[in-house]
Amino acid sequence: MPELSLTAAIGLFVLAACVIAYVGTRLAGAADKLADRTGLGEALAGAVLLGATTSAAGTVTSITAAAGGEVDLAYSNSLGGIAAQTAFLAFADIAYRRANLEHAAAEASNLTQATLLILLLSIPLIATILPPVTLLGVHPASLLLLIIYAAGLRLSRRDREAPMWQPRDTADTRHDTPEEENVNASATRLALSFSVMVVIVAVAGYVVARTGSVIADETGIRGSVVGALMTATATSLPELVTTLAAVRRGALQLAVGGIIGGNTFDVLFLSASDVAYRDGSIYNAIGPDSRFWALVGIAMTAVLLLGLIRRERSGFANIGFESAGILAIYFGAILAAALVF
Repeated sequence: MPELSLTAAIGLFVLAACVIAYVGTRLAGAADKLADRTGLGEALAGAVLLGATTSAAGTVTSITAAAGGEVDLAYSNSLGGIAAQTAFLAFADIAYRRANLEHAAAEASNLTQATLLILLLSIPLIATILPPVTLLGVHPASLLLLIIYAAGLRLSRRDREAPMWQPRDTADTRHDTPEEENVNASATRLALSFSVMVVIVAVAGYVVARTGSVIADETGIRGSVVGALMTATATSLPELVTTLAAVRRGALQLAVGGIIGGNTFDVLFLSASDVAYRDGSIYNAIGPDSRFWALVGIAMTAVLLLGLIRRERSGFANIGFESAGILAIYFGAILAAALVF
């Protein structure tokens, strides 16, 4: 990969991004069927199955970059992907014309996942200002992220099985009702098909990571900019296409849960990247431009959480205030990154 010309690197980058987008369209249907077959429900299946697996490309990208010593590319790919994917949810809201998406897809576990994401995003920021203490080259924050993530998933499952909060039912609320044909489908066949698609996306993610590094070197663009805007957007394409596909299928909880769950899983890129980075703690090696994207992710998630709680029934063209706020923060962050960093 390092010996590729800039033209070849860009061509491979675009090709891998197209593969990710194509396979991603099929992941939504498979995840919806698995949600019904396993009884997880759309929101939790979106967080665990769809969120984690569509993040496979981003995981490979961050680990590969960290192993090569490209700390800012690894870090900003993770957190820039969170910003891009949250913006994708706003696009899905625009695509869903019947009502505000966050209103129609009311689910207690999505509230839990959004709150969990804000907590997870704060841990790396705290780690950046603490002494660079490591055990076998790994910062304690990396283990803490895994523990908090696992505990958050357990809370989300309990919220689905025995919720202590119930959304107010309206004519626009879409209920998560399993389809009988999915309940009776072969779990083995569904899981195998789903796994094959995940492997394809992961391989394409590796190509995105390597070509993104070449593009950064050949153009002189900072690794943090390439990570936050190029590789993060490309490896987030599965989230975009699966979210739009889920909305088109009427699986609204899956669409929202897939984005929020994918974002929580993306924070774990940092744990994996910290292990792959062998020169100490990755948190103490990053620059302020990479930390910037963590703060952007917190701000966007906070606005989304307000929208999930408020459940604005309709706004301009059935788009809630949260979608407008999310897009304003995202595009404002891109402009700020271009001007400042």
